[in-house]
Amino acid sequence: MPYGKNPTSPANAAESRSRVQHFEVGEEEAGQRLDNYVQRRLGGLPRSRVYRVIRKGEVRVNGHRAAPEQRLQLHDRVRLPPVRLAPPEHPSRPAPELSARIEGAIVYEDQNLLVLDKPSGVAVHGGSGISFGVIEALRAARPAEPLELVHRLDRETSGCLLIARRRAALRELHALMRGNAFEKRYLVLVRGKWDLGAKRIEVPLRTDTRVGGERTVRAGAAGKAAMSDFRPVQFFGRTATLMEVTLHTGRTHQIRVHAAHAGHPVAGDDKYGDPAFNELLHGLGLRRMFLHAHSLSFSWPRGGEFSTNTPLPAELSGLIDVLAASSGRKRSAGLREAGNPPRAAPRRPRSAAGR
Repeated sequence: MPYGKNPTSPANAAESRSRVQHFEVGEEEAGQRLDNYVQRRLGGLPRSRVYRVIRKGEVRVNGHRAAPEQRLQLHDRVRLPPVRLAPPEHPSRPAPELSARIEGAIVYEDQNLLVLDKPSGVAVHGGSGISFGVIEALRAARPAEPLELVHRLDRETSGCLLIARRRAALRELHALMRGNAFEKRYLVLVRGKWDLGAKRIEVPLRTDTRVGGERTVRAGAAGKAAMSDFRPVQFFGRTATLMEVTLHTGRTHQIRVHAAHAGHPVAGDDKYGDPAFNELLHGLGLRRMFLHAHSLSFSWPRGGEFSTNTPLPAELSGLIDVLAASSGRKRSAGLREAGNPPRAAPRRPRSAAGR
């Protein structure tokens, strides 16, 4: 809710410039990330500019600088700087085709949340040259609901994505995430035969590095703690291995960097992957990164279990079939190594389930 005497005022019909604005965080806004809060208050501002004004210290929370990911608390006082809002270069609403696609990806909903089987190639939110993502499409389709992302997936990653429908649910879910009470599992295809067995990788990750202006995550002691459990599910000779990965932290590009650090980069990963391996699988029909968020579960603080899962998309399960057939032909020709029996394919999970 605003307080003080500095409301936004348009300068002219084509362009507007806000004055300094002060807001007090209300009950329905508590628990939001600061960057999301600023984005919604200054809806005409590109997301890159939102991050810039926060990191420069132009946005203040209770009189202090704050990070974009800081969670706002009830009655926090937020100062927004004067900004010039240029006329939008893109349509003010997502294309109907995008909204329809995202609505069609919903596999479960109740009074607290939505579960999407997010398609690969769709960003979870706009920014970095992308006008609209999942959350903008959903807000356009459901304008009366205070929808917020509970977590994020990379643009090329498919699978389980949670959207909160109530602020109270968002606060509960974020508290669970901070307490590592979410179980998040992914299916990922990696290069080569994984000989490490079930392995926990605890390698800190730096998420603040840039290469050629592009954000790049690196493994290193100076980074933030990151923990991933890798478990082989199905082997395809020495060509590739299907893995299930359980995340215990949620760093940017965590699975991709940990897999590459272990010497088994993710199939189809153009940033951290192996170009020769990617080219081989491209010839077998892979047109995206093989990373799918297939399972998510937690216990509500007020009681009740929640579990949801989504099967591999057709383009990924089809590649598994091709690799399995190829490795089967090699075994029948006597090329299978002794002591490496074929593993059963993963059980296809059900669409969704909730309490």
